Amino acid sequence: MRKFDIVTPDERLRATFQDKIDNLNKPKGSLGRLEELALQIAMIQQTSEPTLRHPSHILFGGDHGIEREGVSLSPREVTWQQMINFTKGGGGVNMFCRQHGFDLYIVDMGVDYDLRAVPGIINRKVAPGTCNFLHEAAMTATEAERCIDAGARLVDDCNDKGCNVISLGEMGIGNTSPSSVWMHLLTGLPLADCVGAGSGLDTAGVRHKLQALTRSVENFLHEHPEYDAHPSTERFYTDVLGWFGGFEMVAAVGAMLRAAELRMIILVDGFIMSACMLMASRLNPHVLSYAVFCHEGDEAGHRLMLEAMGARGLLRLGLRLGEGTGALCAYPLLQSAVRMMNEMNNFENANITKYF
Repeated sequence: MRKFDIVTPDERLRATFQDKIDNLNKPKGSLGRLEELALQIAMIQQTSEPTLRHPSHILFGGDHGIEREGVSLSPREVTWQQMINFTKGGGGVNMFCRQHGFDLYIVDMGVDYDLRAVPGIINRKVAPGTCNFLHEAAMTATEAERCIDAGARLVDDCNDKGCNVISLGEMGIGNTSPSSVWMHLLTGLPLADCVGAGSGLDTAGVRHKLQALTRSVENFLHEHPEYDAHPSTERFYTDVLGWFGGFEMVAAVGAMLRAAELRMIILVDGFIMSACMLMASRLNPHVLSYAVFCHEGDEAGHRLMLEAMGARGLLRLGLRLGEGTGALCAYPLLQSAVRMMNEMNNFENANITKYF
């Protein structure tokens, strides 16, 4: 699998940036998470005067073989119907991109519908949906590589246009199922703690979903008895990525890794994109330095997944739409953090007594 040369920010500059934040004319720490966010952005960009340029949002679409097992309340055709809706500007993602000035890229990675004639959709289709991972690997190693490369190249396109902050989203009915399995296998948390209602399953539906995913994991471990202890090896991670992942999810992993390699800010959305960041961080832990976790959603297990990465969401709004909408909603907080860093006066220039 493609290797990404991700360099962590130079820690020698942290004290300098923190000192600037601490000496802005406010009580130390009084702007809370905004101060933490400003420090992270300064570290990513290695400057005490950070900027946000040409924000871009990439939405990857794909269908899932496991959806055939009745693990989602929403029918499969909603994926392609929503993809077309996005091209007409009618989705939640469209509204928030317009509001916050994001360029939107809509990408077909593996939707089970012919979208080639639809203007506004970038065709990177690997296949019309993944295979059913209850019975076999969702994708081949070659298909996984194509997804990683497609995600990385789309980030290159954004970066070439001056983008230094990237947001990622997804559209794929059933994709909380692979996300839950990734979470279970990559963290060791009980699968029951990782499985939730998705788009609205009732208690019986969640129970059925858990049963289907339990059998899927059992079948995977039967095919790979060497992984019974869930080892922390690159081969294990890449096998889990390909056996359970969706085309849109693996593309997002590639996008995250490439964005970190380019030292871009990565806005991480809810449960599914957090699962993608979890996978990316197992493949290359340095990616986490560039990740801004934007919200903690309602899906069961999201908080536990964030904790496994040592992260907290910026927002708690009860969001569970997906599409990257939570990441987009959090963007004004980044703008405020950067403005604080660049526009607030300090005690000395303002002739204010420093009182701490």
